[in-house]
Amino acid sequence: MKLTIPELSLVLLIGPSGSGKSTFARRHFKPTEVLSSDAYRGIVCDDENSMEATKDAFETLRFVAAKRLARGLLTVIDATNVQPEARKPLVALAREFHVLPVAVVLDVPEKTCHERNRQRSDRSFGPHVVRNQLQQLHRSLRGLEREGFRHVHVLKPEVLESMEFVRQPLWNNLKHLHGPFDIIGDVHGCREELEALLGKLGYDVRPRADGTPGFDVRPPEGRKAIFVGDLVDRGPDTPGVLRLVMGMVEAGSALCVPGNHEVKLMRKLRGRDVKVSHGLAQSLEQLEREPPEFHKAVVDFVDGLVSHYVLDDGRLVVAHAGLKASMQGRGSGQVREFALYGETTGETDEFGLPVRFNWAAEYRGKATVVYGHTPVLEADWLNNTLCVDTGCVYGGKLTAVRYPERELVSVQAARAYAEAIRPLGQVAVGDGLSAQQAHDDVLDIEDVLGKRVVTTRLGQSVTVREENATAALEAMSRFAIDPKWLVYLPPTMSPSETSQAPGHLEHPAEAFAYYRKEGVAKVVCEEKHMGSRAVVVVARDEAAARRRFGVTTGETGVCYTRTGRRFFSNATLEAAFLERVRAGLTASGFWEAHQTDWACLDGELMPWSLKAQELLRDQYAAVGAASRAALTDVVSVLGQATARGLEVGALSARFGEKARSVERYVDAYRHYCWPVRSLEDVRFAPFHLLATEGAAHVDKDHVWHMEALAKVCQVDPGFLLATPYRVVALEDADAVAEGVRWWETLTARGGEGMVVKPLDFIVRGRKGLLQPAIKSRGPEYLRIIYGPEYTAPEHLNRLRQRGLSTKRSLALREFSLGVEALERFARGEPLRRVHECVFGVLALESEPVDPRL
Repeated sequence: MKLTIPELSLVLLIGPSGSGKSTFARRHFKPTEVLSSDAYRGIVCDDENSMEATKDAFETLRFVAAKRLARGLLTVIDATNVQPEARKPLVALAREFHVLPVAVVLDVPEKTCHERNRQRSDRSFGPHVVRNQLQQLHRSLRGLEREGFRHVHVLKPEVLESMEFVRQPLWNNLKHLHGPFDIIGDVHGCREELEALLGKLGYDVRPRADGTPGFDVRPPEGRKAIFVGDLVDRGPDTPGVLRLVMGMVEAGSALCVPGNHEVKLMRKLRGRDVKVSHGLAQSLEQLEREPPEFHKAVVDFVDGLVSHYVLDDGRLVVAHAGLKASMQGRGSGQVREFALYGETTGETDEFGLPVRFNWAAEYRGKATVVYGHTPVLEADWLNNTLCVDTGCVYGGKLTAVRYPERELVSVQAARAYAEAIRPLGQVAVGDGLSAQQAHDDVLDIEDVLGKRVVTTRLGQSVTVREENATAALEAMSRFAIDPKWLVYLPPTMSPSETSQAPGHLEHPAEAFAYYRKEGVAKVVCEEKHMGSRAVVVVARDEAAARRRFGVTTGETGVCYTRTGRRFFSNATLEAAFLERVRAGLTASGFWEAHQTDWACLDGELMPWSLKAQELLRDQYAAVGAASRAALTDVVSVLGQATARGLEVGALSARFGEKARSVERYVDAYRHYCWPVRSLEDVRFAPFHLLATEGAAHVDKDHVWHMEALAKVCQVDPGFLLATPYRVVALEDADAVAEGVRWWETLTARGGEGMVVKPLDFIVRGRKGLLQPAIKSRGPEYLRIIYGPEYTAPEHLNRLRQRGLSTKRSLALREFSLGVEALERFARGEPLRRVHECVFGVLALESEPVDPRL
């Protein structure tokens, strides 16, 4: 015997104590699906039979059941459930989460229950308890459906051993269909435009060869059409549209969800008393010329339509008026009402139309939702939702979206067939912004606060602690640039393993060894410039900045630090800097070569003193000046003592070395400093072309990045510096030796050192993602970081005990978040989704890590 239950439901086992509910539950359901009242009594008070703990036990059970139902998981309640007042809150819970309540009644004889209870030493109640429970159960049987149970199964002892449950997918569950799909907006009787749109989409539409009314439609290979409803009313050929769509659905080349206009037409054709308005009169007039069999076919077709569909493993939802995340894949009257009409306030606007809540503005679901119902001038993405009703019947367009390509395809209406009650212009977004950009003008603090786990494409699930998120919000809200520009923050970079070479703390040999061990064949060595990390986002003009970033202030770009702060405190200097970068991109043909009107660049901006002036003055220069003053006097006094024949040779040599170390320290940081009086004193060395229109260039190797940016730098070499680099084959000992010699040359002349990267931007090793870059800094630069005398053996030996694991973990997590932010922005996702990653990078910077690494 097989019994069908919905795959997503709340199942109540109903039966007296001893009826075998727990045994039955173990046989037919997973342990995690069953919530037992006895078990929850034990959880809250350590005694499964304590009636005193019943109230707390059921509160806890309902709380857990709510969490499971919110996640879309079948849940079984193992309790007696024989009283209506016990079932009522559970039925209400099912309604709250739009799942179907199912009653499974174990109607077992009283004698059998008594026998089972006697075998359990923990059951000490009298026989009257079971008798009363059975009486309550039998009184309830006829009223279970009235209580709200959509499925009632009464099981007698003779079938308990032989029956099994079959879990039936809900009608809206088409997750196994992956597309590709062509989702078509509200047609409203515009048959000619529908045929034209299908043709443009690649569907071959022809009248039936046998001459009967209807169409033969051949879809493009592998594709399927989906209609969002409102096929009828207002337009010139409702019967033609119905024949075309009904035929496609019957042939399996299309799916269709109902619109409110179809439902109203169905009710009228069934003889119901409905108000003939909003174009229904035209449909009825056109249908009068059709035979009764067609009327019946239309009624049957509409009656068989499902409120919405969930497709592509839950990644796509199609409903006429849209659907909130909490309703997707659920079955209830409320779900159907929302899918047909949306959510209204109960008020009407000046046009007499219902005022609707903008559910899409608050949408946070993972699935893409495509819908119609409320006509708009242009289909425009908002929070991963898209309205494809572009008012064809009002003289607008008939629009489809190709999924998963997210490509919009439209045909213009031949004419206006009806006059819109509410002008379509009423829903247009001002200032030329997209719906998403207008909505993102104010970000929601709830999207970034609290503990979060950010899932990234690179496989890193990055946890952001609550206290770190708070620190990031403080920094962002007080110091950061306009968030519309803030689409990326660069990751921290890990140094190489500590070197044991004499006089060295870092050396490229360790970086080479790391990548060689992980199976990397080639690395790119890039000179590490003596500047500060800077991200430059620049648009071709104001129109591009408005279109892509939603910026309406007249800004056409920004230059910011790796913590999201504006790099230049002087607005005039920043404007001149951005214009010079833009001029280089334009003169080099960059916009045309990359088919873009904006770019995001990662690089070094020099001199270091431009950003770190206070640090240099208050920390490094102060140490240098004080040390020089003190040691000059000490060395002088020791010289005088030596001249008088005192035995201070060792002491004199020691302080002489200290003085020389201080001089080397001062010389080291002076390499990074020069006065900036104008833009002519500034240099920018880009090394990553991070993103352009529609593309995050993390799929290109580092040589591609170097060469693409070198072409730009060639047009203005005095301002834009092409980063010198070498490609090193790690299995070639000579190439590795040459790479080390290049590093020695760079550092000997006062350079900071170099960055070693695998040739590919993203590389996985034996245990997962590899470090995207390893810095190998020269001994004189490290003198600035660790102090004038760090190379003294006693200090160097101590510093070699430094731990790198935390820094390396941080670098990988921040890199994963940075790539994810870029890719989300390139895909056109909402700014909140981009900022989830950007805030994550800044939050991770609050983690305690040795700042010298």
